[in-house]
Amino acid sequence: MTQLPEVFLQRPITHRALHDVKQGRAENSPAAIKAAIKAGYGIEIDLQLSADGQAMVFHDYDLLRLTGQKGPIQRRSAAELGQIALLGGSDTVPTLTQVLDQVAGQVPLLIEIKDQDGQMGANIGKLEEATARALQGYEGPVALMSFSPHSVQKMAGLCPDIPRGLTTSAYRSEDWQLLPNGTRDRLREIPDYDALGCCFISHEADDLDRPRVAELKRRGANVLCWTIRSPEAEAEARKIAQNVTFEGYLAENPA
Repeated sequence: MTQLPEVFLQRPITHRALHDVKQGRAENSPAAIKAAIKAGYGIEIDLQLSADGQAMVFHDYDLLRLTGQKGPIQRRSAAELGQIALLGGSDTVPTLTQVLDQVAGQVPLLIEIKDQDGQMGANIGKLEEATARALQGYEGPVALMSFSPHSVQKMAGLCPDIPRGLTTSAYRSEDWQLLPNGTRDRLREIPDYDALGCCFISHEADDLDRPRVAELKRRGANVLCWTIRSPEAEAEARKIAQNVTFEGYLAENPA
């Protein structure tokens, strides 16, 4: 099992990069990534799939909230997305390749692959394959994660030498209305960690007291968490988590 590099535990991780629309830095944008690098933070980004099979750095399934345009991101080509401006700045939607070129190993990069099945099922593959292609030859500190165990399993086959983990949650019904009850109940207990060869989880911050989290930590799993929005919340999370993914304030960076 590939271990998570120590740098992922040393530098606080910016959630969707160091975004601040008041400063012209949209989520997952080159401007937010540039700011995170300058501050020496780690960077968490999200991946979605373009119509022509490229890994795009973008959080939502739909374009509306972040661009003002309607429709799923999957219906636009990478070239089209590269012409669509992100709200709150002058950047457009970047590809993973563009972001990898920008980061170039300067800070740790935590990549979340968004579930493309819609039900955390096995109907996945294209985004994972696009991610693996983009990562080929990348030499900086990088780790992969997803809420979807199927996605993590696919990446284990495609990129066995890149550290991988699960993004994990309390899976409350109000937050995951599209997931069947049985799926929420199963994923809540993180049953796939060992079978997937994971070395870390990134767990929902206000659920860090879950016994399964403590059990995994005792057995050597690295525990990250999401999303921290104040120094006070960070201090509380760090009683359990070894690092935080944060936004809305500047976390103290010992690096």
